[in-house]
Amino acid sequence: MNAETITRILREGLMLVLLLSAGPMLASMLIGLVVGILQATTQIQEQTLSYVPKLTGVFVTIAIMGPWILAQAVKFTVVLLDSIATVR
Repeated sequence: MNAETITRILREGLMLVLLLSAGPMLASMLIGLVVGILQATTQIQEQTLSYVPKLTGVFVTIAIMGPWILAQAVKFTVVLLDSIATVR
C-alpha cells in the first residue's frame, strides 16, 4: 500500500465523518440558536436551559438518520476491508 492510497483512505474517512456528523451538529446549532433567541427576548439567562432541547434534538436526528448513517459506515468499512486484500 503506497502513500497515495493511505492518504486517499484517510481523506475519505474524514469526509465521511464530517458528512455523518453534519445532521446532528446542524440540529444542535439550530436548536441552540432558537433557544438563545428565546432567552434573549425573555431575559432568562439560565445557562443550563439549552442542554435538554439540544440533547433531545440530537437524539431525534440520530434516530431519524440512524439507518442511513449506519449504511454509509458499513459501506465504507466493507470497501476498506476489501482493499486490505490488495495489500502486498
